[in-house]
Amino acid sequence: MAIILLVYLVLVFQRAILLIASGEPVGIAMGIALLALPVIAAWAIGRELLFGARTEKLVTLMAAEGTLPVDDLPHRASGRPLRDAADEEFPQFKAEVEEQPESWRAWFRLGLAYDASGDRRRAREALRHSIRLYRAEQRTAA
Repeated sequence: MAIILLVYLVLVFQRAILLIASGEPVGIAMGIALLALPVIAAWAIGRELLFGARTEKLVTLMAAEGTLPVDDLPHRASGRPLRDAADEEFPQFKAEVEEQPESWRAWFRLGLAYDASGDRRRAREALRHSIRLYRAEQRTAA
């Protein structure tokens, strides 16, 4: 998807340049407006790819440590966990964060629990918080 979007953005950028080069006031205004779209889209794509790379790094670290939660929930045919089962396990992950609010590992596990329960927005918030805590820990360790 990122490659297809990149091709689209290149084409939009080319059209924007052509409109600006036309010399017509309306064309110039449209061209300038079209230049904003690729910049915003490139920022959004970069942010999502960076988020993915950072979460993958933390998964790898936790897997090596053996601190990832065991995925023993029943799953649907699609591979998603059954929400009721995920909701039953959720309180233990929330309690862990309340006990250890500065633990990036606890926040990461909470993010996975939110995701399993179907709350993607809170899952991403928890994972982003986990990444911030991990990065702060690395800065203080250095």
